[in-house]
Amino acid sequence: MEKPYVIGIDMGGTNTAFGIVDARGNVVSKGAIKTNNPDINAYMEELKTELSKLIESAGGIKKIKGIGAGCPNGNYYTGYIELTPNLPWNGNIPFARMLQEAFGLPAAITNDANAAAVGEMTYGVARGMKNFIMITLGTGIGSGIVVDGKIVYGHDGFAGELGHTITVRNNGRPCGCGGYGCLETYASATGIARTAREMLELTDNPSSLRSIEPKIITSKDIYEAAKEGDKLAIEVFEYTGKVLGEAFANFVAFSAPEAIVLFGGLAKAGDLIMKPIVDNMDKNLLSIWRGKVKVLFSNLKDADAAVLGASALAWEI
Repeated sequence: MEKPYVIGIDMGGTNTAFGIVDARGNVVSKGAIKTNNPDINAYMEELKTELSKLIESAGGIKKIKGIGAGCPNGNYYTGYIELTPNLPWNGNIPFARMLQEAFGLPAAITNDANAAAVGEMTYGVARGMKNFIMITLGTGIGSGIVVDGKIVYGHDGFAGELGHTITVRNNGRPCGCGGYGCLETYASATGIARTAREMLELTDNPSSLRSIEPKIITSKDIYEAAKEGDKLAIEVFEYTGKVLGEAFANFVAFSAPEAIVLFGGLAKAGDLIMKPIVDNMDKNLLSIWRGKVKVLFSNLKDADAAVLGASALAWEI
């Protein structure tokens, strides 16, 4: 009998979430542990202990087909987590092999944005699509590029860093990668907060955001203000949508996707962000693509999306 479940693991800098997932994309059970244990072997022991409880409740290891994990700097080709600054372990970690040895199951890993793209293609709004781009709008900007039904990994496993394409070449904002003017410095949750702070500083325009200490303004504050009709907050979204729309026109030019799918906190702003994105993308597209490329919001549940995306890898092993 075909094994009915897979395991999805979403490793973040603070927490690692995991779940047992069926073929329809239902997370039948889930749990979490802290990621920040400085001893990788102790971390693996805790992961094995907690995940084993879910495996037993699902009918035992014989019911599990494999394990997929989305990890910072996870390399699908090598199975290693490579030189990530957001985890407490030094060097390259053979995480896929460690999972195989701990559970006796085939395992595959990739980075979180690629996992999200696989999840969207398997369970979400991109189901049935062969060519699309997944954009995760969070603290940074992640991306997964699907061409002819396959994730684009490039020669070294790290293709698809669209958040680090250069958006502003002169006097661009400094980025955590060490560069300047990267897309994520303008269009991520932290980027939109930077835009709001700049607009508040450079103009005298009235705004309810002026009642908040500038350094603690968040994208949620800007969204709440824009919903209430705050003109400056709306202008922040229009600028952010312009930056994203122009970038999306460039992305379309190199992979001709059927759709660009948005996921993450900033995507919850709905038409505030969607309308300026689409307007500016269409304005900058070559005529051969105008009206052909959809921009869609992910329909995966926030709480389960990362685990679902990781689990989708395991069906392919």
